[in-house]
Amino acid sequence: MIIPSIDLRGGNAVQLVEGKTPKLDAGDPRPLLERFARVGEVAVIDLDAALGSGSNAALIEELCGHAACRVGGGIRDYETAVRWLDAGAQRIILGTAAQPELLRRLPRERVQVALDARDGEVVVEGWTTGTGHALLDRIEALRPYSGSFLVTFVEREGHLGGTDLELARAVIAAAGTARVTIAGGVTTAAEIAELDALGADAQVGMAIYTGQLGLAEAFCAPLRSDRTDGLWPTVVTDEAGRALGLVYSNAESVRTALDSGKGVYWSRKRGLWEKGASSGASQDVLRLEVDCDRDCLRAVVRQSGVGFCHLERRDCWGEARGLAALEATLTARQQDAPEGSYTARLFADRTLLGKKLIEEAGELVEAETPDEIIHEAADVLYFTLARLRAAGVSLAQIENELDRRALVQTRRGGEAKT
Repeated sequence: MIIPSIDLRGGNAVQLVEGKTPKLDAGDPRPLLERFARVGEVAVIDLDAALGSGSNAALIEELCGHAACRVGGGIRDYETAVRWLDAGAQRIILGTAAQPELLRRLPRERVQVALDARDGEVVVEGWTTGTGHALLDRIEALRPYSGSFLVTFVEREGHLGGTDLELARAVIAAAGTARVTIAGGVTTAAEIAELDALGADAQVGMAIYTGQLGLAEAFCAPLRSDRTDGLWPTVVTDEAGRALGLVYSNAESVRTALDSGKGVYWSRKRGLWEKGASSGASQDVLRLEVDCDRDCLRAVVRQSGVGFCHLERRDCWGEARGLAALEATLTARQQDAPEGSYTARLFADRTLLGKKLIEEAGELVEAETPDEIIHEAADVLYFTLARLRAAGVSLAQIENELDRRALVQTRRGGEAKT
């Protein structure tokens, strides 16, 4: 798959040829991240930190809070590595610091070793100095310590002349079970498709920034279909992964969805179709994902209005259940709760709601039997969701926060406050 790249210098997204000659300045990286994140993880590289000429740390921390980012540039010690893991980086990218002594101390699945090579030799110091180490030998030496590799073919970087697929094949073989991302010269959808078939991702910058390769074209490159109409079945889910319905996509609908950020699909009767354009039940597309067989998509959306289904229900299988149903009910009651109802009182009286939360949490602590625990936990969840809705906070935001905390490496003792 494609990994879009954002290289930062002086707070702006830039592209350099062979890592040194400025080619273009794309300005504020935030709009780029919003669009790129719709196809998955984004590589964010701090060129200033890598060159020892400054830092974009505050900006990158902000970006990590909005999307799944792989962070690299200037990570040379354990403390800096852990800082970025705690900040929410999906992976950290280590270059010259990627030595076994450091790698052993870090979670293997969240480390990506970056190796820059010119004509098969690993180079360092801004790609200016040869190390005498053969690229494939270096990969084999480090693969026990890293979950993935980022390999840049320096002589092809920024030239838009295509990548070296034969060398990529050898790199993938040397990496074994570690996932490989290839950078340097990737220019066409066909190259991305071939790299994906070999088991590697393609990190792309210059080709997308210049418009030579479209984001949707790159994303769709590995996809295939066994349908006579060539469409890709697309499962639409909410932010928590709960299925809302089944639709179909093609290259045109994917392109429109990625460009607009809206739920756009391909109707077998009407052609290009934007969900909610007439009904008001619109969708914001958070990301599109490809399944393991590359023949099906998942569209993760933020659904507005009455729901996804044309029968004005949350999904096409009936009414919501569990926490999703409770959240929907509380949201509706917040807007039109009958005067004098208990839910209306909770929304209007924060003191009452606070006391009920404390009361029910205490009863949950004291509960003994499974049935008692279930009953009291349900009470706690009800009042918790009421507190969230009263503050305009969604359950999806809480789930996102839990996912973010799962990435943190530095652990606190967890003692109770006095």
